[in-house]
Amino acid sequence: MSENKNVRTAGQAGWHISKYNIYARIPDSQKFVVLNLFRGICEAYSFVELCLLNEAETLPENHPILERFAKSGFIANYDELEAMKAMGRLASRGDNNVSLTICPTMNCNFACPYCFERHRAGIMTEQVQADIAALAEKMIDASSAKALHVTWFGGEPLIGMNVITALTEKLRAIAEKKNAKYSASIVTNGYLLTQEIVDTLAQCDVKFSQITLDGIGEAHDQTRHLVGGGSTFERITENLRTLRIPFKVGIRHNVHKGNVDQIPALRALIEKLAEESGNQLKYYPAPVSNNSVSSENGSNLSLLCAYDDENVEIGMARAIDNFNIKLNFCGANVFSFVGIDEQGMLYKCWEDVGNPEYSFGRVSEWDPVNPVFTADIPDNLISYINASVPSEDEECLKCIFFPVCAGGCPVQKVRYGHRKCVAYKNTPEKYALALYENAKKNKAACNDTDRQN
Repeated sequence: MSENKNVRTAGQAGWHISKYNIYARIPDSQKFVVLNLFRGICEAYSFVELCLLNEAETLPENHPILERFAKSGFIANYDELEAMKAMGRLASRGDNNVSLTICPTMNCNFACPYCFERHRAGIMTEQVQADIAALAEKMIDASSAKALHVTWFGGEPLIGMNVITALTEKLRAIAEKKNAKYSASIVTNGYLLTQEIVDTLAQCDVKFSQITLDGIGEAHDQTRHLVGGGSTFERITENLRTLRIPFKVGIRHNVHKGNVDQIPALRALIEKLAEESGNQLKYYPAPVSNNSVSSENGSNLSLLCAYDDENVEIGMARAIDNFNIKLNFCGANVFSFVGIDEQGMLYKCWEDVGNPEYSFGRVSEWDPVNPVFTADIPDNLISYINASVPSEDEECLKCIFFPVCAGGCPVQKVRYGHRKCVAYKNTPEKYALALYENAKKNKAACNDTDRQN
C-alpha cells in the first residue's frame, strides 16, 4: 500500500486530456469514435477504453494504456495551443517550396457573375516573364527551396498559351539549375481545350487541372456563360469526354442556392465521363463564398450559400475528403507563395490578383531577402502573414476546430475584418463520425488494391 501511495498519477506527471478530442457514439455499435484534431488521428474505442481515457489524468503514470493514448494524441504532456502557435510561425516561411500563381493574362472569355476578378485585355510581355524568372531564382535562394510549383491562373490562362510555354522553359531551367523539382497545375474554364493544348500542357509539366461545372446544361450556363452570352456546358463536357487528358482533373462545382439540387446529377455525370473517356476526373462541391462581387450580385442571383443544413453537408464532405491539419489556412499565409498578374504586380491571395490596390509590390523590384522594405505597400504583405497562426482572435484560439481551420480564410480577415468559421462548427460529433467512416472506406479501398496487386 505504501508503494502505491508513492506512484504519481499521469496528471501529476504532467499529462492532460487533449483539448482537441471529439467523442461520438458509432450508430448500431457499442463503440465510440475518438478523434484528435491536433494530431489528425481517429480511432474506435470500447466503452471501457473511453472511460479510461476520460480518467487518464488519475491513472498511475506507468499504466500501459497511457502509451496508446499519448501516441494517438488523445493525451498530451505539453501545451498544444502553444505548440500550434510555434509550428505556425515556422510554417509561415514555407516548407522548402516556392509556389507562384501566374496569370499570363487577366482577359477571359467567360462572364461569371460571382467572379472576384477584374478582367482586362493584354498578355504578359517578355520583360515581365524575364522578371518572373529572376524573382523565382531569388525566392529559391532565399528559402533554400527544393521545389518550384507554378499554378497557371487568370483570367483564362489558355488565352495566353504562348506565355505558358515560354515561361515554363525559363522556370524549368532555373529549377534545374538550383536542383529543385519543378511542377505545375492550371485553373481553366476548359472551354478552349484542344488535344494539342492538352498535350502542350502535359509537356509543360502540368500535373493537375481545375475545371468548373455549375450543374447540368442550363444550370451551368446560367452562371458560366461566354462574354456577351452563350452556352458553354456542351463544349466543356465534350472536351472532357473526347480529349485524352494525361493529368488529373478536379471538377469544381460552385454550389449556390440556385444549383444545390444539381449535386447528385453532376456527380453522376462526372463519373460517367471519367468511365467513358478514361480520364482522371474527380468531382467536388464548393459553396460560393463571400466576396465583393458575389455579395453585390448574390441578392439577385441567389448565389450565396447560407449556413444552413445543405452548406453544412457540402462543407463537411469537402473537409472530410481533404482532411489535414492546418498550420496556416492557405498559401496567402506563407512567405514563399506569391501571385503575379500579367503586368508583374505581386499579391498574397489569388483573389486579389489583377486588383492593383491589393498588390504589395512589383516583380522587377521586390527582394525576398528584404521583403518589407522593398515592397511598394508593405501592409498588403504583412497583413496576410500576420493573419496566420498564431491568431489574435480569442474565439479562434478557444475553438476545438482551430487545428483544422487555422483561424479561417485570411482574405476574410484582411479584407472584411471577420472570420469565416467552418460550416460544421456546431456539429463536431457528426464530423467525427463522417471522418471515421471515410477513413474506413479508404482503408478498405487500399486493402482491395493490395489484394488485386
